[in-house]
Amino acid sequence: MSLGETLKEWYRVIFKENYSPVVGGILLALLVILLEMWYRPWGIVGGLRNWGEWVLYGVGLLEEAPPHPLWFSSSVLDIGLLFGAFISACLAQEFGIRIPPKLEVIKAIVAGILMGVGSALARGCNIGGFYMAIANLSAGGIAMMLGLMVGVFIGVKYLLWEIEHFTSQGGKEISVKKISPILGIIALIALLWGAYDYFNSEKDEGALLGGALLLTAGIGFVMHRTRFCLVNAFREPFLSGEATMAKGAALSLFLAMFGVMLIKMAGMRDAMTYVEPSFFLGSLIGGIIFGAAMVVAGGCGSGSLWRVAEGQVKLWIVVIFFALTNAILRYYMDNVWEVWDKGWLGTQVYLPDVFGYAGTFLILSFVIFLWYVFVDWNEKTEKFVIGF
Repeated sequence: MSLGETLKEWYRVIFKENYSPVVGGILLALLVILLEMWYRPWGIVGGLRNWGEWVLYGVGLLEEAPPHPLWFSSSVLDIGLLFGAFISACLAQEFGIRIPPKLEVIKAIVAGILMGVGSALARGCNIGGFYMAIANLSAGGIAMMLGLMVGVFIGVKYLLWEIEHFTSQGGKEISVKKISPILGIIALIALLWGAYDYFNSEKDEGALLGGALLLTAGIGFVMHRTRFCLVNAFREPFLSGEATMAKGAALSLFLAMFGVMLIKMAGMRDAMTYVEPSFFLGSLIGGIIFGAAMVVAGGCGSGSLWRVAEGQVKLWIVVIFFALTNAILRYYMDNVWEVWDKGWLGTQVYLPDVFGYAGTFLILSFVIFLWYVFVDWNEKTEKFVIGF
């Protein structure tokens, strides 16, 4: 085999072939752990809310300007994910403008609003409120996991009802396969240039943001190449019984939890980092609403973003309404109603304060193991697969 053929083969394996959910889960956990060691935990909603707040500020609904998106860490994390997923989509020639039919547009608007509501109640989406909450040893993550399962069950029931009663027709795709590799290379250059600027900035947080940008670009790349999506992980066991993504997500969650636990035990991050005052009601109710909505949307917090980066117009709509709704509701919850100060939706519960680190590790490992066993058993028996 010639050098050229060898390079083409490597390109195909790295940039064109889909990785397995297990590989994706392992890589995702590694990147999440590195990000928390480098700077802060991974999150999605804070960045979306920041973008929504800028829209509200632009139309005069907010008096004070929000933090600049390029210097606000939550926003930079989302920008990095978009870069990574866009680069992956373009280099694999999978980017294209996909315009949905009218029914999907309506669903996108409704689902986006509900995702904004659910993430406001839980103080995080399926990433900050569930995946990273459990990784950071918060009881709220377990409550949201329960809520997500209930919500996904409701969402799947709705989708099956919709299939029986409505026909979604129309939509089209504008393909850019011929130029997409060029767009990917341009995006890669822009990403590296942006990271270089951060690292060479005189601002104290410049280097931290530069590293965060690159790490979340890695997350976006991995998620796109594996089609890694927690909607799939929660939905498919009920819809088809298929559990491959759920198993990959469970493995990823376990590894992330173990790695972040070591980080907190070493004192590298404050114990209460990502332990939100939403246990139990906020996380549970928010999880139910968010879980149902993300099934209808076809993407969760992170899944919506990487689908935005591959040209899914439906998810563009979802993200816009998600961001605006979350920004509006959180403004009232934080500043007008003072929900968190009054403890209406819950409190902060850091599991090691109750059970110690050893007990917390055993409890969370057991919860994740139960999830893995359930989806594996259900895949074989189809006991919880919802029929038409």
